[in-house]
Amino acid sequence: MEGGGGLVKADKNTPASELAQPPLPQPESPMRKIIMVASIAAGVQFGWALQLSLLTPYVQLLGIPHTWAAFIWLCGPISGMLVQPLVGYYSDRCTYRFGRRRPFIAAGAALVAIAVFLIGFAADIGHLSGDPVKSGIIKPRAIAVFVVGFWILDVANNMLQGPCRALLADLSGDNQRKTRTANAAYSFFMAVGNILGFAAGSYTHLHNLFPFSSTRACDVYCANLKSCFFLSILLLLTLTTLALTLVRETAWSRPEPENVGHEKPVPFFGEIFGALKDLPRPMRVLLLVTCLNWIAWFPFLLFDTDWMGKEVYGGEVGQGSAYGHGVRAGALGLMLNSVVLGFTSLAVEHLARALGGVKRLWGAVNILLALCLAMTVVITKKAESTRHFAVARNGGVLPSQPDAGVKIGALTLFAVLGIPLAVTYSIPFALASIFSSNSGAGQGLSLGVLNLAIVIPQMVVSVASGPWDALFGGGNLPAFVVGAVAAAVSAVFAFTMLPSPPPDTPSAKILSAAAAFH
Repeated sequence: MEGGGGLVKADKNTPASELAQPPLPQPESPMRKIIMVASIAAGVQFGWALQLSLLTPYVQLLGIPHTWAAFIWLCGPISGMLVQPLVGYYSDRCTYRFGRRRPFIAAGAALVAIAVFLIGFAADIGHLSGDPVKSGIIKPRAIAVFVVGFWILDVANNMLQGPCRALLADLSGDNQRKTRTANAAYSFFMAVGNILGFAAGSYTHLHNLFPFSSTRACDVYCANLKSCFFLSILLLLTLTTLALTLVRETAWSRPEPENVGHEKPVPFFGEIFGALKDLPRPMRVLLLVTCLNWIAWFPFLLFDTDWMGKEVYGGEVGQGSAYGHGVRAGALGLMLNSVVLGFTSLAVEHLARALGGVKRLWGAVNILLALCLAMTVVITKKAESTRHFAVARNGGVLPSQPDAGVKIGALTLFAVLGIPLAVTYSIPFALASIFSSNSGAGQGLSLGVLNLAIVIPQMVVSVASGPWDALFGGGNLPAFVVGAVAAAVSAVFAFTMLPSPPPDTPSAKILSAAAAFH
């Protein structure tokens, strides 16, 4: 069979010390415990939603131009490429008395708190270190603090999400339906976190709850972002504490190697390369479809509110109020997106059965994703053709609010995109858990390998989207069009190449199996 800490082949000569999981299947845990662990996603996604809706405008307010703002987002993909496989590898092998996954989840939550402080107070720390207060000027010290905090935040998020999904797979035993349900629950709570984050981001008076957040270096927009982060860390720490307190893991003991003194454990990077080299065909196709899927998603996730502010509302950063109105409208659109995401997450299992399997569902929603990304061009052109301008008091030209039809079209686009996003957040991870279980692979490292197919496209998009957009005169549409093409190709591969998961196997009932949860 396939074995090892990742997806490396194993046979009777493979030392047991290289196996990341006990050979016996783990018994299932009650759904209430799975839901408690999945709820951590709400706290993680609250902060992520704030990044998506508010941080791109925020870094531009710190003086970073649009072309370079995308490079800031390299922090997430690079940290994800290194941290999540590393955390997955060591969480598969962790023999700590509190369990394999919980120590990493707790450490990730603590690092999030540190990162949020640095990001929220970047402008204040920069000003105290000598940055000018005037807007529109590059603030190098604030940018440096922000980037450090952003890196820590992305490292912490990867420390949380990988072990959380691996723990969900552990708690599901070998019940494939429960594995899919657990990932759908995780997707649902991501939607809950999104709704809270985007709702907070669209409310302009949240800083009144924290009067100390407004300072000379931190204007109202900055103070609102700071206040949102305060609430997100409170939610994350509360949910993480409850889950880690009430859902216990039994410490895992590493099996004794069969050939003591003759076999040596494969080092981490050796296992990563071995996992990639010896991937079974189902996992290779899954990585390909996931990679194309995220090439489609990331340009929109990166610049959705910026698109609303610039292309739909016709504004510019730091000039007039149109851009700010567009960003807030984008946050409202993302909240609608999250509502649809939440309801669709609850219906993923039913939709898959109705369409004849998860591969058909994934292919169908990728076609929908391609159509929606193509519609951004139509909405932008309609907004430009109906836009009126007025002369400001200082002699400048201010764009009018977009027509009602343009607003409704843009918000509808955001909402409909919640359907494919629900599938993107659940089906690939469920399939990775199922394929890795069938090959005897460790859940942590297997999900880390899947994460490579997510973060590498993000790195490519982060580096290439700014110069690519600049080739066509700036704006966000060129990257969106590339995303539409990638989504269409991903749909074709999902329909024609992605294998269907095997039928469910009987649930584990061996209460004496290793690594049981209680």
